[in-house]
Amino acid sequence: MKTILHFIKKEFHQFGRDPKMFAIVLIAPILQSIILGYAANLDIYNINLSVFDQDKSTSSRIYVEKFTQSGYFSVVDYVDNYDEMTNDIAAGKVLIGLVIPKDFEKDLSNGRTTKVQTLVDGSDGNKGSIGFGYAQSVTSSFAQKIVLENAHRKGIKFSTGTISPEVRVWYNPELRTRNFMVPSITALILMLTTTLLTSLAIVKEKELGTLEQLIVTPIKPWQMIIGKLVPFAILGFATMALVNSIMIFWFGIPIRGSVPFYIFASFIYILSTLGLGLFISTISKTQQQAMMVTVFGVMMPMIYLSGFAFPIENMPNIIQYVTYVIPLRYFVTIIRGVILKGIGFSELWLETTILFSMGVLILFLSAKRFHKRLE
Repeated sequence: MKTILHFIKKEFHQFGRDPKMFAIVLIAPILQSIILGYAANLDIYNINLSVFDQDKSTSSRIYVEKFTQSGYFSVVDYVDNYDEMTNDIAAGKVLIGLVIPKDFEKDLSNGRTTKVQTLVDGSDGNKGSIGFGYAQSVTSSFAQKIVLENAHRKGIKFSTGTISPEVRVWYNPELRTRNFMVPSITALILMLTTTLLTSLAIVKEKELGTLEQLIVTPIKPWQMIIGKLVPFAILGFATMALVNSIMIFWFGIPIRGSVPFYIFASFIYILSTLGLGLFISTISKTQQQAMMVTVFGVMMPMIYLSGFAFPIENMPNIIQYVTYVIPLRYFVTIIRGVILKGIGFSELWLETTILFSMGVLILFLSAKRFHKRLE
């Protein structure tokens, strides 16, 4: 144990001689969590709208005002023909174009159905679908108001009952994307710190020739592996503490569940990320190669296939099967459950067990391969 402790002290002394390492471990996670916390936001509050009003009546003006009063739309242009509206949408000036036909007010006054055209920029499917949903909601509300006014004017009373939904949103009452994404960003930054830095630090020693010097010392291979990985685990927890502090005090997202369970889950997640970093170090000869393998071979697949940004349920079946071998998939489920829902091991025992098994297996196989390389 003394040998391992001395080795760990040596690693931290080595960190101290490299100011860039402290910048990566302490400063970069803070900046990343703040920037990504604001950037990873799929909410849409201000949709640019272009209006082609062919009727130019009081009813058409009231209809357009309903869009601006909803709080989601801003009218940025009134056009006189379809070409101008097409140019606005093609140039990205507006997301939605609204075309109000002639005789709009006349048809409504006579109780006839009138059609309103909505042109949506579908190049961004997410924004387009959300904007189209908002436009449908405004139009439905306006149409219902017209029906009731016409019925009241004609003295018609509706005797049928209505449904008034009482909606209660749990865990994220404001439906803010940031509350959903920021906890997962913590998992990404933890993976970056442990996997990338572990692989780079070991490969760096290969390049400098200091790893061969360690091999010829009396230290045993398993002691060297533990001495190499423990400092990065400590740095990972330090990074996690910083990022979670920003999540709680900057973004106002508290940890609703058990903190000890959250720490334990983070520990078993770190087992897999440290194992991946150790494995990358065995197949890389230079730091540049290690970074490329980490980014394109580990981080990109984890981001795309873990459910961090894209729902796994929407993926093809064959891709869904691939996601079962992604450790981040299980940790994202755990971290969102603990932070947002306040649930614990009793609800997340399956994800915790799978993540623990994967972490131990990955670390064991990587350490075994690293041991063979040392020989």
